Amino acid sequence: MDLGLAGRTALVTAATRGIGLAIARSLAAEGARVVIAARTKEDVQRIAAELHGRGAAADLTGEEGCRAAVEACRGRIDILVNNLGLRAGSSWADTGVAQFEQGMAGNLYPAARLSLLALPLMRQRGWGRIVVISSVFGRESGGAPAYNATKAAEISLTTSLARQVGRHGITVNAVAPGSILFQGGSWWRRREADPAAVAAFVERELPLGRFGTAEEVADAVTFLCSERAALINGACLPVDGGQSRSNI
Repeated sequence: MDLGLAGRTALVTAATRGIGLAIARSLAAEGARVVIAARTKEDVQRIAAELHGRGAAADLTGEEGCRAAVEACRGRIDILVNNLGLRAGSSWADTGVAQFEQGMAGNLYPAARLSLLALPLMRQRGWGRIVVISSVFGRESGGAPAYNATKAAEISLTTSLARQVGRHGITVNAVAPGSILFQGGSWWRRREADPAAVAAFVERELPLGRFGTAEEVADAVTFLCSERAALINGACLPVDGGQSRSNI
């Protein structure tokens, strides 16, 4: 199946590890020109070289960093994948207004800023794809309170924006990964620290009996970025192996 991504310019945030890196590699494999944005210069340069693309070493939690990422695309963005995600606090015992502010600054605000910066470039061409990486805990209650709230806000942003820009040939969708295992990630660290507890979690919570992989999330995102997904707009696609308990 030809996904129609050859020659498209794709900006992927937080793309030097984990899900973001898998997405960048998947889009590049389909012929997209990938621009990656992340905070650490050495990692950005290394991954950009691997993908024969470009990179922006930028702090995307601020306006200046978001503009630098867009400028690295040199006047063309066909695809924007808002993958940056930060967690603040772990429970109500250590969560207050400051953690909600940090959560918004590291999740919702970068997605909103970058989308607003990319949209004029997409409108010029009459085509575009925006994908926001939310979470299973954006679709239902659970996880750290501030993370839960900000990931739900990302889905709200997706639905609202999709209704506004669809007539311009631009689709906006969210992906909600479940528990994903990759080297160095949070589940990797938890498994190293307490393998028995993680094995019990997998048995209890994951219907497939295993964690998902970053590449499986990337496959779903790549399809949503393609010409083949033209009628999918304003959706939140769970990529969780049935982990979510949400009815919608």
